[in-house]
Amino acid sequence: MMKKRSIPASKASLVLFLCQMISALDVPLDLLQPPTITRQSPKDYIVDPRENIVIQCEAKGKPPPSFSWTRNGTHFDIDKDAQVTMKPNSGTLVINIMNGGKAEAYEGIYQCTARNERGAAISNNIVVRPSRSPLWTKERLEPNQVREGDSLVLHCRPPVGLPPPIIFWMDNAFQRLPQSERVSQGLNGDLYFSNVQPEDTREDYICYARFNHTQTIQQKQPISVKVFSMDSLNDTIAANLSDTDIYGAKPVTQRQPVLLTPTGSTSTKVELRGNVLLLECIAAGIPTPVIRWIKEGGELPANRTFFENFKKTLKIIDVSEADSGNYKCIARNTLGSAHHVISVTVKAAPYWITAPRNLVLSPGEDGTLICRANGNPKPNINWLANGVPIAIAPEDPSRRVDGDTIIFSHVQERSSSVYQCNASNEYGYLLANAFVNVLAEPPRILTPANKLYQVIADSPALLDCAYFGSPKPEIEWFKGVKGSTLHGNEYVFHDNGTLEIPVAQKDSTGTYTCVARNELGKIQNEVQLEVKDPTVIIKQPEYKVIQRYGQVSFECIIKHDSTLLPAVIWLKDHDELPDDERFLVGKDNLTIMNVTDKDDGTYTCIVNTTLDSVSASAVLTVVARPNPPFDLELTGQLERSIELSWIPGDENNSPITNFVIEYEDGLHEPGVWHYQTEVPGTQTTVQLKLSPYVNYSFRVIAVNEIGRSQPSEPSEQYLTKSANPDENPSNVQGIGSEPDNLVITWKSLKGFQSNGPGLQYKVSWRQKDVDDEWTSVIVANVSKYIVSGTPTFVPYEIKVQALNDLGYAPEPSEVIGHSGEDLPMVAPGNVQVHVINSTLAKVHWDPVPVKTVRGHLQGYKVYYWKIQSLSRRSRRHVEKKILTFRGNKTFGMLPGLEPYSSYKLNVRVVNGKGEGPASPDKVFKTPEGVPSSPSFLKITNPTLDSLTLEWGSPTHPNGVLTSYILKFQPINNTHELGPLVEIRIPANESSLILKNLNYSTRYKFYFNAQTSVGSGSQITEEAVTIMDEAGILHPAVGAGKGYSETLFAASPVMHTVRPTFYKVQPLYPRIRNVTTAAAETYANISWEYEGPDHVNFYVEYGVAGSKEDWKKEIVNGSRSFFVLKGLTPGTAYKVRVGAEGLSGFRSSEDVFETGPAMASRQVDIATQGWFIGLMCAVALLILILLIVCFIRRNKGGKYPVKEKEDAHADPEIQPMKEDDGTFGEYSDAEDHKPLKKGSRTPSDRTVKKEDSDDSLVDYGEGVNGQFNEDGSFIGQYSGKKEKEPAEGNESSEAPSPVNAMNSFV
Repeated sequence: MMKKRSIPASKASLVLFLCQMISALDVPLDLLQPPTITRQSPKDYIVDPRENIVIQCEAKGKPPPSFSWTRNGTHFDIDKDAQVTMKPNSGTLVINIMNGGKAEAYEGIYQCTARNERGAAISNNIVVRPSRSPLWTKERLEPNQVREGDSLVLHCRPPVGLPPPIIFWMDNAFQRLPQSERVSQGLNGDLYFSNVQPEDTREDYICYARFNHTQTIQQKQPISVKVFSMDSLNDTIAANLSDTDIYGAKPVTQRQPVLLTPTGSTSTKVELRGNVLLLECIAAGIPTPVIRWIKEGGELPANRTFFENFKKTLKIIDVSEADSGNYKCIARNTLGSAHHVISVTVKAAPYWITAPRNLVLSPGEDGTLICRANGNPKPNINWLANGVPIAIAPEDPSRRVDGDTIIFSHVQERSSSVYQCNASNEYGYLLANAFVNVLAEPPRILTPANKLYQVIADSPALLDCAYFGSPKPEIEWFKGVKGSTLHGNEYVFHDNGTLEIPVAQKDSTGTYTCVARNELGKIQNEVQLEVKDPTVIIKQPEYKVIQRYGQVSFECIIKHDSTLLPAVIWLKDHDELPDDERFLVGKDNLTIMNVTDKDDGTYTCIVNTTLDSVSASAVLTVVARPNPPFDLELTGQLERSIELSWIPGDENNSPITNFVIEYEDGLHEPGVWHYQTEVPGTQTTVQLKLSPYVNYSFRVIAVNEIGRSQPSEPSEQYLTKSANPDENPSNVQGIGSEPDNLVITWKSLKGFQSNGPGLQYKVSWRQKDVDDEWTSVIVANVSKYIVSGTPTFVPYEIKVQALNDLGYAPEPSEVIGHSGEDLPMVAPGNVQVHVINSTLAKVHWDPVPVKTVRGHLQGYKVYYWKIQSLSRRSRRHVEKKILTFRGNKTFGMLPGLEPYSSYKLNVRVVNGKGEGPASPDKVFKTPEGVPSSPSFLKITNPTLDSLTLEWGSPTHPNGVLTSYILKFQPINNTHELGPLVEIRIPANESSLILKNLNYSTRYKFYFNAQTSVGSGSQITEEAVTIMDEAGILHPAVGAGKGYSETLFAASPVMHTVRPTFYKVQPLYPRIRNVTTAAAETYANISWEYEGPDHVNFYVEYGVAGSKEDWKKEIVNGSRSFFVLKGLTPGTAYKVRVGAEGLSGFRSSEDVFETGPAMASRQVDIATQGWFIGLMCAVALLILILLIVCFIRRNKGGKYPVKEKEDAHADPEIQPMKEDDGTFGEYSDAEDHKPLKKGSRTPSDRTVKKEDSDDSLVDYGEGVNGQFNEDGSFIGQYSGKKEKEPAEGNESSEAPSPVNAMNSFV
């Protein structure tokens, strides 16, 4: 079964949609039908007498209806009045007033009748009245003279107009008079004063009446009001009466409320249903009364009740019978109250319960017309047929009248007619036309074919199928062309043919077919439905708090159906954004620049598409520092306290947390503000403590989370009385500046602490522990007094007391001071030194007698210095060192001594004046220690099986060197270490040749010196034996100059067998042997790198000796050379090389100098004669060769150079290899093939070793490597990882210039 129902009233969207559709009872205009009134003028029609009168009457019907009019109940023959015309195809009358007619002549009641062969429809009775705006009647207005505090009513009494005018009060400058709870305008237009004040005196109280229809304003004559104050009235009386008379008007006192309107205790009010109920109460009294409204026995209706005119007017909209009752207004002030009860009765003009509706019937059908109305009193129902009372209308056997219903049975075509229902009571009437149209018509669908409907998913879809037919057709719906009939709870079928899908989904998209059928035929129509994705705000604007002058941004990111185009609108407080360039609207955000207080509010993002609309709002709160407090007031003045109150300023949306009170002493420090106290932000009064003899002014600063406000305006000044000082100076001290004086100092009192004029100080002193009297002096307002002639460093009792012209401060407390110090008299005795080890000694001494210190003992100073090193006889500058030991200590430690050295020391006592005499010098010696590392280790002259080692003695031998220890071991290509070999070398040697080494092998060397105490720290180095004697370069790269090449005759023979290797950690990266080759404006920089592959280098350089930042150039790839360009000729530069990504990993600095700028002696070679001749000869030779080749080719021969060369190849000439492009058996650094017997090592495989940049820091002094007592190596090698070649053998040489150039190609 299909589910049918009427459109739910609660669904506003459905009602709106369905109201726009043609209902099933609307007859198409191509079919016969009685007239229907479509437009008419209002019942009460007030016209402008200066313009033409247009009385509207429009109707439709088939055939088109004719029109006629009645005026005041009789036929109005428009043909007889030249001023009246009727519009073509219309019943609308146009009365020409502008061409001499008078509107008053056409005042009356008009009714229009539209008629055709099927019936007649009539309009309402239209009462036409011209508007009136009469002038004010002239009247003599007396000035109003009233006493201050009395009530006053200024009457307006506007002329009676049509419609009634709008009343307002203004002054001569056309400015509205301000109104308040005290002064306000009543509903009748009068101006009420609850109590007059002196400021109400004026002579231009003017009442204006505005007539909207004629757009005119009428003005009443100005009314004068003069208010007499009590003071002026008493003065007037005093001027006219003698001194002996009793005179004086009563002052303005408070008065109980009295109602000015309405008068009496009760009144009545009648209002019609649906209108606005206005009730008014205005009262007089001092203070001005406050009005309150209640409904006796009930509540004021919620959502329909409003208070206007400062609650003097009660407004209830859309009143109904339920609003009848007693309404009480209560006027109240501090003295009492007055009230008035208004009895309200709500009557009702007729209103529809069921209005008659057009009825379309087929011959033989039955039907009814129902006309039901209500009102108060209940209206009378009268029926008319074609504008004639039904009682005297032609009879129709098919109809029967039953009160408010007409019943039709077995109608025939002649039964077609128009019926009127009139419901009326004493407050008005209702008139409705409804026709009965008898037709026999097959179904027709009025909705256009293939109409497209688009809806949002999860919302209702309404598919229209407007139809007509007689008898009324049955409607069915199908989905798709051949789908089954739609039914079930997921669909709703409305009486007007509309199909409703309450919750449309994406799968609801498709074609829907509507079929209409009755006994005369059948018809169908297809419509299309598309369901779109809803528009969603996925990122809504959020609540923001922003400081004034800041910047804020609201986001509004949306997601929508791809076929819909959204439009984003931003609103502020539900209105358009201000026209201000500070508001920047982006694609998905709103940005407000330089935010001000006016920007505070609610911001709404509205996204509209053709199908839906979504919105999201956020509040912007603009915060700022509070406004300064104001209206400071001082009350409760006492000698030592006062109460300060203030009014807080605007907190600017950030609550005030506290108030800071500051004061100014205008007597002692004018213009300087001091902190007094602070109170919580909820407090606006504070009791302040005061000091005597201060001229106080106060100001208040408000504080919130944003910051401090500007200070308030200062309060009035308040001068406190003088008094004795309450306190004495603080920080009293006695310290002598010379051996024979005592300097007494104190912190003076501030001006407000003096408590009165004439501030002075009484300074008293006496020697402690001596039976002596106090010595006192009175000094001016200073902070120091010097007592002379005192013994050296003796204690004194001291006190300082404040006094002023009114007396002394309380007795001060005593402090202990001392007279001046002198230098100590004796030196410490019995100085002893105990050497603990080679770098540390302990010194002892006896304390000096206390009396000889002659001051505060601060401690002892030990002076010590190195005389000489016992291992070297060289003299050097003596640098004395000082150690201070605080307090009464009698020993101390001397750290940081140099081993195997001779030292001297002495000790002195120290007091506040300085140092005493030194003790006799004490000599002591430190024992031997372990030496420092050798100053350098260089490996030179590499051969196939030998290396030469050179070294320098330790910078700090720290004793007598006994020998050097050399340890070394081979390293293979995978960084595995071979066996460790140790050699002991006499201390007097500085070089060594190691023989019988493996060729082309890398070795790591560990070298350190020894004394009798033990071994010092070691230095490490690496070197490689060469592959071929022919590859040796002299001098060797990195070889030092001036070093001894004495051979060590007893060099041990190394193992020639391949040793066992052990896996070790890769070498730590390093860059060394940075070399430069400089020209005038550029320099070639090259370096050696050992470490991980794929490292990106950079070169840093700058002018030598300059403090400017290093300039940085990035090296392309991992090349080990770079060309610096754009250099200045004749300039010294510093340069260093580093690796990206390795913090602090860079080479040592190198310095080079560019060549001097040379004057150019180049000559343009292209202009030289010999060059031109040479070029001509070359061109001639090429031409001859071309001619010879051309002749030989024309003879048919070939030039088999390639064949001849292949057949007669010279065996001495080695062809180039095709795979790597090398000649013969020579190989570059990338060649991993083994060498043939007797082959030579190419030049680019030669070991080129320069001075090493290695240091103990580089290798961490062998952190992960240790030696057993027998000299064997334990642990793992922890040196830097060497850079590995792509294949096979290792190389640590600097790049060849040839290779460097190839890299540029």
